[in-house]
Amino acid sequence: MKIKVITLKDIIKYVIKFSLIFGIIAILVNFFYDKKNVNSYFSFDSARFISSLRREIVLLKEENRINEYLLSKKNYISDTIGSEFSMFKTVATANSNSHVLGNKDERINQVAKEDNNSDEVADNSTISANSANAILQEAETGLPTEVLPSSIPDKTSYEIFGVKLRNESDYKLDEEIKDLDISFNKNDIIIFHTHTCESYTATEKNQYNSTGNYRTTDLNYSVARVGDELEKYLSQYGFSVIHDKSYHDYPAYNGSYNRSLVTVKKLLETYNNTDVVIDLHRDAIGDNTYAPKVKIGDDYCARIMFVIGTDGGGLTHDNWRDNLKFAMKVVQKGNELYPGLFKPIIVRNSRYNHHVSKAACIIEVGATGNTLEECLNSMKYLAKIYSEI
Repeated sequence: MKIKVITLKDIIKYVIKFSLIFGIIAILVNFFYDKKNVNSYFSFDSARFISSLRREIVLLKEENRINEYLLSKKNYISDTIGSEFSMFKTVATANSNSHVLGNKDERINQVAKEDNNSDEVADNSTISANSANAILQEAETGLPTEVLPSSIPDKTSYEIFGVKLRNESDYKLDEEIKDLDISFNKNDIIIFHTHTCESYTATEKNQYNSTGNYRTTDLNYSVARVGDELEKYLSQYGFSVIHDKSYHDYPAYNGSYNRSLVTVKKLLETYNNTDVVIDLHRDAIGDNTYAPKVKIGDDYCARIMFVIGTDGGGLTHDNWRDNLKFAMKVVQKGNELYPGLFKPIIVRNSRYNHHVSKAACIIEVGATGNTLEECLNSMKYLAKIYSEI
């Protein structure tokens, strides 16, 4: 028996030989079969080359954009984590000092209960009643009023009883609102904030540590401070005012309305004769370019807007026509005393928790471009209008 040892070097040598032989055969066959195609194959197509080159350049640019995008997202995530951690520390401090949120376990349990059943009631609201200690200057009437130019003009769909409305619902409002007759308890008022952390453009007088995009957990500079001002003026007119400053948009922004519904239902269990329920906000535009304002006498004031929900979104809401009538009565009186203070009322399909009472509404005071001072000035005149109706 003869045995021949084949090494790896031999195998590679044989493979190369056979590859060369088969390659030469394939080229000769292809050449004689279609000489024209072979010539075309080896020719230089400048148009195709330029097209390919351009495509590669585009891909390189896209890759650069992707890298820039990923870097920006990395920075954004880093900034957001830092911002939210700062906000968490502020809320935790408020939690331990004033029990605004209750302890951590209570807050987690509250959110979990809301997710399972939004009709359940929270126990952790902070309530202040008739807390005005100083005598405030009452708003004068008969003052010259001027609406200042704005980057976004008012939009109007209807004008009913002299009140402008912007209709974003499925209803024809001129068919739904035949009069403004509505009876309600005029003595008691509840103020709360679904988006408690909303804030305004900082000024030298009112600087604050931002813990989000025009958001802060510092209640001295958020929309809750505007609620304090409204509460003081209303109390001076003799109203019994309950102002709840619970956080509903932190630690999570999503689900704010579920959490604020829990709060307002709890308040209405205690103050069950209250019809006037105000969810105080600011407009949600996220930069300082929009600052709707009006000059009343010597005061620069943020303009005010009612937002009224309906049952157009499918949720039960039997009170929406009364809610709208109430808002229209306020704006009608405002147009008489301080024309231009109110923007057109917005009517939408969403319910916004307004089903809880017959005079419930969202009131948006100013926008992100307004200052806290302008919004505080507005509350003097809003309270005067409430006292008049």
